[in-house]
This record gives sequence, structure tokens and C-alpha cells, in this order.
Amino acid sequence: MVSQEVPGTPRCTEEAHSLDEQSTSYTEVHSPSNMKKSEISGVMAKADIKPKSICHAKKWSDEVENLYRFQQAGYRDEVEYKQVKQVDTVECWPETGFVKKLQRRDNTFYYYNKQRECEDREVHKVKVYVY
Repeated sequence: MVSQEVPGTPRCTEEAHSLDEQSTSYTEVHSPSNMKKSEISGVMAKADIKPKSICHAKKWSDEVENLYRFQQAGYRDEVEYKQVKQVDTVECWPETGFVKKLQRRDNTFYYYNKQRECEDREVHKVKVYVY
């Protein structure tokens, strides 16, 4: 069992719903080793790792913004996008670090602005996956 948390991601201390089991349990995500986000997602994309639990975002952050963009395009997160599209990197805006362009499963592209697109009323709909 590997639990990893990306800095800036909300911690799931509430009831976490297991994706592999029928029962639910309380869990807390502990800080990972000193791996960078890109290193973590690169390793996870190659290993076909599935999320262990899920929670919803409570407040906006840069990470929630990027998760919103991936989920708008039909993916769980960067890990699933890299697994499905077989890419090593995701195109991001250099100024903000937000995702710039994503290719949907039907091969159409979503283009995103440099500024925030996930409004406060949409934040609670964003799913944060724990691996």
C-alpha cells in the first residue's frame, strides 16, 4: 500500500471511500518521501496504478485547478491522462503552472486559459484521488 500526497492537495481526513472494497474506513494521508510531483506521476503512469480512495476538494488551490481541468477533459488526474495518452509531460502555462492543453479520449483538444477557470461554486465537485 502506497499513500502519496502532493503538496497543496487537501488532506483527506474525512471518510474515504475505497475504490477496491465495498466497506469504507477513516484514513489520513501521510506525507510522501521527497519526490517531486512530476517524478511521482511519471512513475505512477508507467505502473498502471489505481487510486486507493477519493475525497472532494474543500477549497481552491493550484492542484485543485489542475484536477478540475483534467476532470473536465474526462480523466481522473494527470496519472490517468499519462496512462491513456502515453505521454511523458502535460503542456502547462509557464506563468501559472496550470494545464494549458489536454486531448480528450475522442481526440478533440481542450484549451485552457492562463487564469483560474474553476470557480468557487465548482470546487466541491472536484475529486481528489489518493494513491
